[in-house]
Amino acid sequence: MRFLRRSSDETTATVDETVPEVVTDEGDKSRTPGKGRPTPKRREAQGRRTGPVPPPPRTQREALKRARGNKSKLTKEERRAAAADRRAKMMSGDEKYLLPRDRGPVKAYIRDLVDARRNLMGLFMPLAIVVFAALLTPLVIVQQYATLVTTFMLLAMVLEGIILGRIVAKKVRAKFPNETIRGLSIGWYSFIRASQLRRLRVPKPRVSPSDTIK
Repeated sequence: MRFLRRSSDETTATVDETVPEVVTDEGDKSRTPGKGRPTPKRREAQGRRTGPVPPPPRTQREALKRARGNKSKLTKEERRAAAADRRAKMMSGDEKYLLPRDRGPVKAYIRDLVDARRNLMGLFMPLAIVVFAALLTPLVIVQQYATLVTTFMLLAMVLEGIILGRIVAKKVRAKFPNETIRGLSIGWYSFIRASQLRRLRVPKPRVSPSDTIK
């Protein structure tokens, strides 16, 4: 009787030792372990991905891109006011709001030299309008005279532009001897400035046509 009891006890013990391990293993495999922390909200996740504050814009184009990206944050009146403020500062000659081609003391000096002169090239845009109107006229003689006058005017403007470019380049070299001066670049910048109407020039002229620039 003792032998039977021992064997039954040993069998029971063996079963008791092995069965719980199998059940425990299967239960652990079917269960997904927890993260140990709550899932972050969308605002918190976006705030973490934002990163450092970007530097201020260096060009007007970069400022416009940022302004377009912030349209949803500003009202229509605020956007208009910001655009008007940037336009006013650019027209006044603020270096931060000027285009890269217009920045620097050299370009400011070139603009003063051009604005202090009365140039025939300033009639380029009105002349183009007159030519366009003449081409729409059915009279052939009017078109011929308009074409002839336009040809002489364009030749005179080109000659004046070449002379103006040389004069401006010479004065710029004397004013800024340590700067790298390219005559072709200076001449083209002077020609573009002089061919525009005075009221349409950007930035606005800060000298009068009768002023003397040294």
